[in-house]
Amino acid sequence: MSIFGAMNTTASALTAQRLRMDVASSNIANANSTRATVNENGDWVPYRRKMVTFQSKDQDFRSFLQMASNQSSTPAQGVKVTEIAEDDQPFKQVFNPNHPDADENGYVQMPNVDPLQEMVDMMGATRSYEANVTSLNATKSMLMKALEIGR
Repeated sequence: MSIFGAMNTTASALTAQRLRMDVASSNIANANSTRATVNENGDWVPYRRKMVTFQSKDQDFRSFLQMASNQSSTPAQGVKVTEIAEDDQPFKQVFNPNHPDADENGYVQMPNVDPLQEMVDMMGATRSYEANVTSLNATKSMLMKALEIGR
């Protein structure tokens, strides 16, 4: 592992958590968007909640086998975003006959976004981001102390 391996790992985690915060804020911003996309019939469809999926950068069998057989002491080199998936939960039905998107019964399909759940996800991403910043600062401090030994 290089001298900057820990910094590279932390940088990948910071990037992934930043994307997680961006997706959660996008979900909150579109919590009331009833016209997000157009389906194949030409009808407007409400916004669907998006979710971020993470994975280790070295998630193949060979890397685990080499680590288990002590042929490689290189740990995983960070995290990557594998996909931003849409939540397939059904839309919320809200009775509002005055809404322009109401059906013949007066119900409007609202996005499947729960603002409380998104705020919890945003807080978790923020805490993870802060923990990674602390790790980066500790690594930087250790490297600075190592440079001071040579004086």
